[in-house]
Amino acid sequence: MMNFVEEWKLVNGSPVATTNGGITADYISVKNCHRVVIIADLLQAASHATALGFNEATAVDGTGAAAVTAVQKVWKNENIASTDTLEKGTDAATIAATAGTNNQQLVIEVDLSTLSAGFDCIAATLSDSSEATDFAVINYLCETRYPQATPPTQITN
Repeated sequence: MMNFVEEWKLVNGSPVATTNGGITADYISVKNCHRVVIIADLLQAASHATALGFNEATAVDGTGAAAVTAVQKVWKNENIASTDTLEKGTDAATIAATAGTNNQQLVIEVDLSTLSAGFDCIAATLSDSSEATDFAVINYLCETRYPQATPPTQITN
């Protein structure tokens, strides 16, 4: 029986960083993935409707990067201090935090079939909050095509 780490690869896209100026997480290769989920945890000390989206590229160095505008499945938890429930949002290319000072979680399930031909790398993006006291961390969950004890790296091509 396979376990979580053999079937899913957890990759940190961005350590804790301010959203002042926005964040583009590290690019990851998705060529060995069935699906990818992007998770952004936001510390909203100042009110801002920070938006999570993602770019596509042909290499993990960001070659040919362009924003993905195709509709994806999205979820959000507007207050992680009081609930662990993710609310399904209307499918969209991005999902925005609710303005306010609650800590929040934003989730996009990436439909890999919406990536352009030849593009097999993605990077999560968070919009500029213009607030030096707002912070975020971004992680990727990647369901591997070939489960194994040590799944292949996704931070190289």
